[in-house]
Amino acid sequence: MGLEIISGVERRRRWSAADKLRIVAEADEPGAKVAEVARRHEVSRSILWTWRKQARAGGLKMSDPPAFLPVFVDAVSAVDAPMVAANAPSAPPLQADAAPPPDQRMITITLANGTRLEINAALSLPALSCIIGALR
Repeated sequence: MGLEIISGVERRRRWSAADKLRIVAEADEPGAKVAEVARRHEVSRSILWTWRKQARAGGLKMSDPPAFLPVFVDAVSAVDAPMVAANAPSAPPLQADAAPPPDQRMITITLANGTRLEINAALSLPALSCIIGALR
């Protein structure tokens, strides 16, 4: 029988949902013993039983990983030019191949459900962050 001396301050470990689910899956394999799996991962058996119970009840799930959406950048077309010019009546009509002045550039966001948002590109970064946060 060995003796283990722990010097220093013990800390509470934080397990990610992915780690918990991986350990639970290992404990759920045929022939696996919960006590051995718990010992191998240095987790108490009671914690592992709690994680198994949470996983079976659906309370222990991996969060969706961040996803990137496709972004398409279009040049200002002749169809869009009147709309941009309408936002600034004093500005001369834009040519189809000319880029709009920086204060008239628009960001268009089209959501999966077809909703289309047009945002002035001169919008401040905090305001844009707030809008993107609301879309999540």
